[in-house]
Amino acid sequence: MKASRWLPLAVFALLAALLAAGVWMSRKPDRDALPSPLIGKPAPDFALPVLHDPNYVVKLSDLRGQPFLLNVWGSWCVECRVEHPVLTRFAESKRVRVVGYNWKDERSDALRWLEQFGNPYMVVLADQDGRTALDWGVYGAPETFLVDGQGIVRWKHVGPLDDAVIAQQLLPLLAKLEAGR
Repeated sequence: MKASRWLPLAVFALLAALLAAGVWMSRKPDRDALPSPLIGKPAPDFALPVLHDPNYVVKLSDLRGQPFLLNVWGSWCVECRVEHPVLTRFAESKRVRVVGYNWKDERSDALRWLEQFGNPYMVVLADQDGRTALDWGVYGAPETFLVDGQGIVRWKHVGPLDDAVIAQQLLPLLAKLEAGR
């Protein structure tokens, strides 16, 4: 009889401890960050048509030699519109090549979007069916990858880039790449 009296209290204490542990673990500032299994590994190979000229195909090997930022976007993506002015300002700095990766989009919609908002990209690759994006682990837009000159993925950011992300995360990584570290 005594055990049945304490059982609800024990269950309550256990649930309270689990809740407290969850709150304690959520205090980390990067709790929303999704680690990418690609970090530190070779970028997945690809051969994708250029949005502005579908007869011309760009391969990963064509981009090797210097770092590049691969920015996944779509005309249908609301957050891509939020990110676009920030990305444009960054691309104008010419600190690193910015490659657009138009994902699951109609060509005409993507071209119209770039005409309306501007084209900050060195080149825009088109992955209309989204197959290549699977290799990169893309599950939403916008997403951005930093790939070094040897084709190794050094960084991934999920969500729209903003000035703070560029200043606090991307620029320090670029400085390390430029310093050869």
